[in-house]
Amino acid sequence: MEKEVVLMPFVVHESGMTRMERIVKRLAVALIVSILLIFASNALWLYAWMQYDYSSTDTTETSTVTVDGKDGIANYIGNDGDISNGTNNSKEGQSGENQGQNTGE
Repeated sequence: MEKEVVLMPFVVHESGMTRMERIVKRLAVALIVSILLIFASNALWLYAWMQYDYSSTDTTETSTVTVDGKDGIANYIGNDGDISNGTNNSKEGQSGENQGQNTGE
């Protein structure tokens, strides 16, 4: 048994090819637009990220933190990540050598 060859008019073939060409052009445009939008999104993210000063070494800021609680030691973490130990305001428990003293830096 041989397969029957179906003859298709040339006009039908051309219309199908034209439709596929339009679809490929639309997909190519969609791909280019999506790539451009990804780059724009990353650029905006970097711009927003750079608005914050994460490593300010040109200014120094000193903060004094005190704790009124019982046996509490005030610790303050500054913008640069350094931990400043405050003083212990409690009258109890200060018999140790290092309690109540600034042990940072």
